[in-house]
Amino acid sequence: MSSPQQVDHLVVGAGFAGLAAAIKLDEAGERDFVVVEKDSDVGGTWHVNTYPGAECDVPSQLYSYSFALNPDWSKVYSPQEEIWAYARRVAEESGTLDRFVFDTAVRDARWDDEAQRWIVRTQGPSGEKEYAARTLIAGSGGLSEPRLPEIEGIEGFRGEIFHSARWNHDVDLTGKRVAVIGTGASAIQLVPELQQVVGHLDVYQRTPNWIIPRNERSFTGLEKSVFQRVPGAQRALRALVYATLESRAPAFTRFPQLMRAVELQGRKNIAKGIKDPELRAKVTPDYRAGCKRILISNKWYPALAADNVDLVTDPITTITGDAIVTADGVERPIDVLVVATGFYVTEPPIAQHITGREGRTLADVWDVGGMAAYKGTTIHGFPNLFQIVGPNTALGHSSMIFIIESQVRYVVEAAKAMRREGLTAVEPTQAAQDAWTAEIRRRMRPTVWQTGGCASWYLDKFGNNTTLWPGQTFTFRKHLAAFDIDRYDVRVSHHREAVHA
Repeated sequence: MSSPQQVDHLVVGAGFAGLAAAIKLDEAGERDFVVVEKDSDVGGTWHVNTYPGAECDVPSQLYSYSFALNPDWSKVYSPQEEIWAYARRVAEESGTLDRFVFDTAVRDARWDDEAQRWIVRTQGPSGEKEYAARTLIAGSGGLSEPRLPEIEGIEGFRGEIFHSARWNHDVDLTGKRVAVIGTGASAIQLVPELQQVVGHLDVYQRTPNWIIPRNERSFTGLEKSVFQRVPGAQRALRALVYATLESRAPAFTRFPQLMRAVELQGRKNIAKGIKDPELRAKVTPDYRAGCKRILISNKWYPALAADNVDLVTDPITTITGDAIVTADGVERPIDVLVVATGFYVTEPPIAQHITGREGRTLADVWDVGGMAAYKGTTIHGFPNLFQIVGPNTALGHSSMIFIIESQVRYVVEAAKAMRREGLTAVEPTQAAQDAWTAEIRRRMRPTVWQTGGCASWYLDKFGNNTTLWPGQTFTFRKHLAAFDIDRYDVRVSHHREAVHA
């Protein structure tokens, strides 16, 4: 292998996080970077999640960059292909695509303390390649690696099987017997689409979700024209959408009793879509709304009530070559199995491939005490590593793009500070990271995620919510408004001892 390619910044992932990082680094004059993406194009989850019915559940006016408004959204909640096209257009117009490397996966990244660089080994179409980067910016997010269920016999299933996030469009489902395992955000979008084409559909539910109506509508030609021609019109609508969503945050973070209003909406949605009292009972949650992700759909309940659909709530015990067997002993034959069982959110796979200053992987460090990062972005023991959409940065009420832009600004400010001060490494102190984590956990105690009476993917194996931000999004942005170098150990050269700024 040839010597490593020297770069200032190596960005992992070309989804909304990695793309924003590339654009803002470029604008700041930090143009020596490479973006490595394991898939064939930009867009991240919106490039690879192509299952039937895939749409955003955050209004598109807000699920878009503040620096690249799109006046041409077709609907309030845009479909997957439209969001991917938006990301592609933004990438092309940014002038940064010449520094993107596609179909290339990161095999491992290790901190070289002597060189003060991240040595990153990648695997692409042309073989292995190494980079030596001043900073490593991880933008792969928590929805990049599908989680497959551990069910006895699943390896021996002889029919077609695939995860919703890796949809196999070559499989014709017309008239087939299909099973979907999972009733989360992806399932409630794809099940109504499948119901219309399959012969029979079994939907396996472990825990019902609170699902409220989707206030969907298309934008008119006049509205799009106004967005294009009237200065500030679209930004005003965006601000209104932001304020509306932000007003819901206190119900999640401080006053869970306010969620009763959401539960009333959910029950009305059930009553409207399902007439059978037994089926209604199966889909009605017994925990506080918001404890698990609140979903939106007008099609889910009518689909479950269709004659060719069965909702199965008995636990799955085994999967045979052509059937699923549940705890009640019933064997249900199927031709195709779709697993919609989510992602590795609290155990991101990339953490296994990042080795820090002390020779430990990020996965090993987090396995001991759970995911933790200073301001959700930097990690003690891992100099010059910046994680976009890191621990406690996800949201239950608003758009992740707002969080991504806040973190990217912090990363860019860090890069500028390093160049200005002649620093080779910045690493949050253990005290700073511990204080941040302790405050997060203190603020998490009264939230609906901790008090709502459910078990969710927000919680790690220690019972801590390491996923969500327990506050308003504008407070998060305020925390990351400037790079607070006084909370970091810094190095000015590899010949000197670490000093506190």
